[in-house]
Amino acid sequence: MVLLLKSANMSRTVQLEVEIPGELARLRLPQGVERRLHQLLDKQDSGQQLTDDERREAEGLAELNDLLSLLRLRSERLGKRAA
Repeated sequence: MVLLLKSANMSRTVQLEVEIPGELARLRLPQGVERRLHQLLDKQDSGQQLTDDERREAEGLAELNDLLSLLRLRSERLGKRAA
């Protein structure tokens, strides 16, 4: 499978070719990492300003979470095709 990933500012595209194992459908952020992402997003949503470090952390965790979600969805879709 080929994945096309674009950076947040859309100035770069990276093409990856990966084999997706069946276990990928269960791949998630660890609970502590997901909890931290939600803490940062909740802080931002409540109107509090994130520090530069917090903003970078939140952006990185959100991008990782999005990538994992994309890989899970692709894995599920491929699994349905194979069935």
